[in-house]
Amino acid sequence: MSTTQQKLMTNWRWWLCSLLFVATTVNYLDRQVLSLTYEEFIKPEFHWTDANYGTITSFFSIFYAVCCLFAGKFVDWMGTKKGYLIAIGVWSFGACLHALCGWGTALLTGLDGTEALAALEVGSNVALAVSTTSVYLFLLCRGILALGESGNFPAAIKVTAEYFPKKDRAFATSIFNAGASVGALAAPLLIPPLAVKFGWEWAFIIIGGLGFIWMFFWAFMYEKPEKSPRVNEAELAYIHQDDGDSPVKPANDEKQPANDEPSIPFVQCLRYKQTWAFISGKFFTDGVWWFFLFWAPSYFSNQFGAPATSPLGQALIFTLYAIVTVVSIVGGYLPKVFVEKKGMNPYAGRMLAMLIFAFFPIAALFAQPLGINLNSAWWPAVLIGLAGAGHQAWSANLYSTIGDMFPKSTIASITGIGTTAGGIGSMIIQKVAGNLFTHAEEAGAAFRFLGFEGKPAGYFVMFCFCGVAYLIAWTIMKSLVPKYKPIEL
Repeated sequence: MSTTQQKLMTNWRWWLCSLLFVATTVNYLDRQVLSLTYEEFIKPEFHWTDANYGTITSFFSIFYAVCCLFAGKFVDWMGTKKGYLIAIGVWSFGACLHALCGWGTALLTGLDGTEALAALEVGSNVALAVSTTSVYLFLLCRGILALGESGNFPAAIKVTAEYFPKKDRAFATSIFNAGASVGALAAPLLIPPLAVKFGWEWAFIIIGGLGFIWMFFWAFMYEKPEKSPRVNEAELAYIHQDDGDSPVKPANDEKQPANDEPSIPFVQCLRYKQTWAFISGKFFTDGVWWFFLFWAPSYFSNQFGAPATSPLGQALIFTLYAIVTVVSIVGGYLPKVFVEKKGMNPYAGRMLAMLIFAFFPIAALFAQPLGINLNSAWWPAVLIGLAGAGHQAWSANLYSTIGDMFPKSTIASITGIGTTAGGIGSMIIQKVAGNLFTHAEEAGAAFRFLGFEGKPAGYFVMFCFCGVAYLIAWTIMKSLVPKYKPIEL
C-alpha cells in the first residue's frame, strides 16, 4: 500500500476494537461483583462456606462452558451485530438479577426481610435452609449471567477476524482482551465502595446496568466492513490483504452480503487437529485465570487480613491487575514483531510468543512462600499479577490462532468449542479449590504440603498447578499442530 493510501485510510477498525474492549471490561466487572462482596457481605449474610462458594463458581464455569458450545454457532447464525446485542442484554439482566437473591431467600424461608438472614444462629436448621436456598438462587442468576457472557468472546473474535488482517489480530485481541484486566482492575475501586454505601444488592444493579448503555453504541456503530459507511476502500484493502484479491466495497445502495464463505459443520470441526490444539490450550489454562479472578480477594482477606473493602485490600488487587493490564497488551504486540521483523509466518510467531508467556505463570509458585515467610501480601500481588499477565498475553495469541487456521465463517464456532473446554477445566479447578480450602481449614495442621499446613497449604497446592499449566498446554498444542496448516474447504 502506498504512503498516500495509508494517509487516506480510515481507522474505523480501531474504534470498533475500543468498543470490544469496553464490552469485555463490563463483562469482567459483572463477574467480579460476587467475588468482591463474598467475604464481607454475602458469606456472613447467607452462612456460606468456601465449599458453597466453590460450588457456585464451578457451576458458573461449567454452565458457561456448555453455553459457549452453542454461543459461537449462535453468533455465526444470527450475525455479529444481533448476536452481540442479545448476548450482552442477557448477561446484563442476569447480573442485575443477583440483587433479588436476598429478598428471594427471605421469602422462601419464611423470614421477615433480609435483615433477619445474618442474625440467625450459625449451624441452626434455619441457617442451613438459608444457605441452601440462597445457593440455588445464586446458581440461577449465575446461569443467566453465564448464558449471556458466553457470547462475548465468540462475537469479539469474529469482529477481529472481520476487521483486521492476520498480522494485527493478536494485537487487536490483546487490546480488547485487556478489558478483562481493566475490569478486574476497576472492580476493587468500584464494587466494595458501592456495596458499603448502598448495599451489595445495588453493586450488582449499578454494574450490571452498564451493559445496557453499551448496547446503544453497538447498535449504531457496527456494520460489516464492506457495508460500513465509515470504512473507505483503502482500509478495506488493508483489512483483506490476506485474502488475495481484496473484495470491492459495494455502493451504499447495494445490499448483497460480501465475502460469504461456506461454514464447517459442527461435528466436522472436531475432526481437525487444529480444533483440538485450541481446545487443549483453553482447557488447561482458562481455569487458572478464573481461579485468580474468583479467589484472589478471598485469599488476601484470609491470608493477610486485607479484605476487599480495606484500603490495603483494594490496593493489592489494583496492583495485581495493573501489572496484568500493562504486560498483557505488550504481549499481543510480540507476534507482530516476529512476523514483520523476523519474517516468521503468523502461526509460528504466535507459538513462539506463547512459549515465552507460558513461563510467566511460574511466578505463582513463589507467591505463597514469599508472602508467608516475609509476612507481606505485596509479594503475592506482584507475582500473581505476572502470572495473570502471562495468561492474558497467552490468551490473546491463542484466540488469534483460530483466525490463522479457520475460515472467517467458522471462527465463532471454533471459539465457542474451545471456550467450552476452558469452562470445563475451570469448573474442575473451582470445585477442587472450594472443597480443598474448606477441608484444609477444618483439618488444620493435619493437612500439610511442602512445608505449609492448613489453608495456606491448600492455596500452595493450587498455585503449583497454576504455575505449570501453560507449559503443559503449549507442549500439547505444538505436538498436535507443529507447523502452520490452515483448513482448506
